[in-house]
Amino acid sequence: MSATFGFLAHPISTGHRHQVRALDLLSRLYDDQRGTPPPHAPRHHVPLPLLTSVTSATGDRCTGEVRYLPYTAQQMLRRPTVARDMVVAEVTALREEAGAELVGLGGATSIVGDRGEWTARHVGIPVTSGNSLTVYAAHQELLHTVRLIGLEPERTRVAVVGYPGSIALAIARLLLADGFPLDLVARRGNRPPAALLRYLDDDHHERVRIVDSVAECTAGTRLFVSASSVGGLVDPAKLPPGSVVVDVALPRDVQEPPPPGSDVLVIDGGLVSATDAVTVGDGSLPSPGRQLNGCLAETMVLALEGRPESFSLGRELDLERVRTIGRLAARHGFLPTPLASFGRTVPDAAIERLARHHGRGAHGRTEDVTALTTRRFREHVNPPMARLFAAHGLDRVFTSAKGTTLTTADGTDYLDFIAGYGCLNLGHNHPEVTARLRRFLDDGSPTFIQYVSMPAQTAELAERLTALAPGRLGRVFFGNSGTEAVEAALKLARAGTGRTRLVYAENSYHGKTLGALSVTGRDAHRGPFGPLLPDTVAVPYGDLTALAEAVEGAAAFIVEPVQGEGGVVLPPEGYLRAARELCRTAGAAFVLDEIQTGLGRTGALFAADHDGLDPDILCLAKSLSGGLVPISATLCRDDLWDAAYGTTNRSMLHSSTFGGGNFAAAAGLATLDVLTERDLPGHARKVGDHLRARLREATAPYGFVKEVRGIGLMTALEFDGDFSGAVGSITDEVLTRLPGDLHTLVDWLPDDLRSALSGVGKAVESTLGDLMCLRFVGSLARDHRILTFVTANHNRVLRIQPPLILETAEADRFADSVAAVCAGLALHADLAAWRPSAA
Repeated sequence: MSATFGFLAHPISTGHRHQVRALDLLSRLYDDQRGTPPPHAPRHHVPLPLLTSVTSATGDRCTGEVRYLPYTAQQMLRRPTVARDMVVAEVTALREEAGAELVGLGGATSIVGDRGEWTARHVGIPVTSGNSLTVYAAHQELLHTVRLIGLEPERTRVAVVGYPGSIALAIARLLLADGFPLDLVARRGNRPPAALLRYLDDDHHERVRIVDSVAECTAGTRLFVSASSVGGLVDPAKLPPGSVVVDVALPRDVQEPPPPGSDVLVIDGGLVSATDAVTVGDGSLPSPGRQLNGCLAETMVLALEGRPESFSLGRELDLERVRTIGRLAARHGFLPTPLASFGRTVPDAAIERLARHHGRGAHGRTEDVTALTTRRFREHVNPPMARLFAAHGLDRVFTSAKGTTLTTADGTDYLDFIAGYGCLNLGHNHPEVTARLRRFLDDGSPTFIQYVSMPAQTAELAERLTALAPGRLGRVFFGNSGTEAVEAALKLARAGTGRTRLVYAENSYHGKTLGALSVTGRDAHRGPFGPLLPDTVAVPYGDLTALAEAVEGAAAFIVEPVQGEGGVVLPPEGYLRAARELCRTAGAAFVLDEIQTGLGRTGALFAADHDGLDPDILCLAKSLSGGLVPISATLCRDDLWDAAYGTTNRSMLHSSTFGGGNFAAAAGLATLDVLTERDLPGHARKVGDHLRARLREATAPYGFVKEVRGIGLMTALEFDGDFSGAVGSITDEVLTRLPGDLHTLVDWLPDDLRSALSGVGKAVESTLGDLMCLRFVGSLARDHRILTFVTANHNRVLRIQPPLILETAEADRFADSVAAVCAGLALHADLAAWRPSAA
C-alpha cells in the first residue's frame, strides 16, 4: 500500500528564484483569466504540477504534491528562525490540504529545522531530509568514476569538502569503509582535529587528514566530493588536470563549468534518474524523471514502499539505511547513472579519457581507436564539431577504405556518397594511383626540388593538363588546395590586367582564405572576417544584365559552372557562354572555378566542355590527385601569365613552398590516366542520369522533396522544409484550449516583446526545416549505412557526390534507401503518399 507524499523544494540560485516567481506571476494571471477566485490567505509557495504521481518499475504507484518555496538557501539561512516556522507551516498545509502522509525536505528546508529533527517534532507527520539517497547516489557516482579510470581505492586519496556536515560525514564513512584515504575539508574554527575525528571509527583515523581548504589538500589529489552548505568552495580552474568533482552541494560548490581544455570534470552529485520503466506524472507529457535530486527521489521511494516514516534526520545518518534506500530506489527504477555535468549527460568515455592524468590507461587497458580518436578530436581539433557529430550520429571513425566503401573498426561498411566533397572521383585508395605512388617512393624519386631545379613529374603534369583543358590555357601554377587555386587566380587577374575590381556570383563558394572569401557569395562564411578585399562586386547568378554592368573595367569575373556548395545550382541555358563574351568585350579575365566540377564530375572531363567555353583562367583541385595528396592547379592563357609574371623580377611574385612537388604531380598523372583510359566522365554521365531518374521516381509522392537536380554524378535533393506558422499555431492552440481568455494576456505584452517572440518563432520554424534534411542524413547513415551531407551554403540541400566509379547497382541501393527514408517521413507529405502499413 503506497503513501501520499509531499515535498518542499526551494531555488538553488537567484535566477532559479526568479523562475519560480515568474511561474507564480503567470499562474496568477492565468487564474484571473479563468475567473478563479483568489485564495483566502496569502500563498507562500508555487506548485509543480508535473510531479503529481509516480508509477515505478515494479508497477507500484503513489501520488503527491511538490511545492516550491520562493527563497534561496542563503535567504533562509540568514533568517533561520523565520524559515523554520515557515517550513512547519508548509508541512502542516501539505498534510491538511494535500493529504500528505510523508513530507520530504529539500536542501535548506531541512537544515533550518536541525536537519529535519526539530521539524519532525513539531508537525505530527513523518519527514525526511532525503540525505540518505543523496549520499548513496554521490557515493555510487564516485565509485563509478573510480572504476572507469581504473583506480585502486587503497591508493587513491579523495577529498571530502563540507565535513562534518550530514552528507559529507556519511560519504566519508562510506569511502573509509571502501579503503580510500581521505582529505576532509572542514571549517575547524577553534576545534582541534580530535573533535572532528570523533565522528569516525578510531581505526580509520590514520588514513584521514583534516584541512581547512581545498588548496591544502594532498598534492596529487584529483577526486573530490563536495557537500558544503554554503556553496562556492571549489574553483575548478585551480584543480590539477584529471580532477573529478562530485558536487553534491546546493548551492553548488563549483559555480561555473571548468575552463575549456582544463581536463577537469564536474559531476552533478547526489542525483538519480528514472529508467524507462518509470512514469513520472500522468504520462501525457514527457516525464521530468532525469537528474532528480536524491532528497525528492527518496521521498517518492518511501511513498512507493508505503513507508511514511522519518528516515534521514540529524547529522549522523545510519549507513545501513543509506544502503537500504539505494537498493529500494534501484528496485523501483531510480539509478545514479547516467552521470551528468551541469545538466548534460556525461558519457563513460569522457571519464575514461582522464585516466592518463592518473598514471594509467582506463581499466589498465589501451583505448580502442574509436574512443581514442573521438577524445583526441574533441580535445584538440574542434570541440563544437565533435558535439555536432555526436548529436547527429556522425561521430564514427573509419579505419579502412576501398572504392566506394568506408569501414569502421568493428567491420561495418558504409557506402560513401560524399567522396571527400568531390576529392575522391576515383574512390578511396584507387589501386592504380596507389601503385604509381608506391613506385615513386620505391624509386627514391625527389619531390620538393621545385625551386632549385625543374621537377620532372610536375612539368609533365602541366603539359598534360594544358593538352586536356578547354581553350588556350598554356601555363599552370600548382598549389595545395582549391582555395589556393582561387587565390592564385585572383592575383593573376589583377596583376595581368592592371585592374582591381573582382566580380563574383551570389550564392557562390570559392574557399575560406581572405581572398577567396572576398568572392564567396554567402555572408555566413564572410561575416566574422571582415573587412575583406576591397573592390569586389556580387551579381546574381544567371543575371547577364547585372554582370554586363559590373564587369566593365573589372579585372575578372569568377564563376562556378555549377554552384556546388550553393546547392548544385545549374546555370540558365547559354548563361556561361554569354558571360564569357561579356568578359572578352570588357577586357576582364573569365575565371572558371572547376574545383568541384572538374575531372569528370559533371559527365565531361571539364564542365566547360558542355558549353564549349574557353576560359582565361581555370581552377582545379580536389580530385586532381585521386584524393591521395593535396594538390591544386591554376591554368591560364600564356599572354595573361606573361603580363602578370613574364619578367625576371616578377617571375617569383607568387609561389608556394609545397606547391608543385613531384610526388603530388605523380598522383595527378596517374589520376588523369585512369579518368581518360576508363572514360569515367562518360560513366558518370550514364550512371548519374540513371540515379536521378530513380530518385525522381522514389521521391515523387513526397512533397517535402522539392527538387531532384544535377548533372553527371553531381546531384542534389532539395527539401521544402516549410514549417511556417507551426509555432504560431501551437501557441494559438494552447491559448485557445486552456480555460480563460489567454489571448488577452498576449495582447497585454509590450510591442517589443511580441516582436521578439515572433522572431524566435520564425527562427524555430526555420530550424525545423533544416532539421528535416539533417534527419534524412542521419537516417541514411544509421539505417542504411550510406553517407551523405548537406551543402555548405544550404542546410536544406542534400549533396549526392559519390565516386565516379559508382556502379548502377550501388545507385539503385541509394535510391531504394532514399525511398525508404521518405516513406518513414510520409506524414510530412500529403495524402497522395499514404500507403497501408505492412502487417
